[in-house]
Amino acid sequence: MEGKTTDVYFTRTIKILKERGKLDTHVVAEITSGGLPEGWPWAVLCGVEEVAKLMEGRQVDVYSMPEGTIFRPKDYCGFRVPVMFIEGPYGQFCVYETPLLGMLCQASGVSTKAARVKKAAGDCIVVAFGIRRMHPALCPMIDRASYIGGLDAVSSLKGAETIGMKPVGTMPHALIIVLGSQVEAWKAFDELMPPD
Repeated sequence: MEGKTTDVYFTRTIKILKERGKLDTHVVAEITSGGLPEGWPWAVLCGVEEVAKLMEGRQVDVYSMPEGTIFRPKDYCGFRVPVMFIEGPYGQFCVYETPLLGMLCQASGVSTKAARVKKAAGDCIVVAFGIRRMHPALCPMIDRASYIGGLDAVSSLKGAETIGMKPVGTMPHALIIVLGSQVEAWKAFDELMPPD
């Protein structure tokens, strides 16, 4: 990984620190949440495994709340609660800060929203079908985060593979249109698809 999905100021920081002989300065970075949308009091941490993969081979230690932990962004005194720490030479992870934060923020946002939907649904089965509105490269992350947030199943092939489950879903509207009626589509589905 080259860190090309980072903000340019991190590559400039690397150059400056290298020139000043400070690239290997030992640091401890705290990853916190500044707040949650709509005044929500809690969130579900997700993206930890992706960050672990991003940091593989780097000379750093990563300490984190476990994937799927429900956390509050601030403690009772109003101080931000770290969800993750990264310790080591700053030059080892400087250019990865932008993607690292993106991995945690995006996945945690999806996971948190999924948890809220599942909580509102009670005992009803809730399936993630949200990938059709997102870039396909994000599908596995979105489905995985939805599942970690508590949804019961996912619809995409790759997302289901990522979480080790079978994808679920019945038929698109296009099948009904092509076959000419709902009844024809239902009959064909019942006849040709496995019972599960």
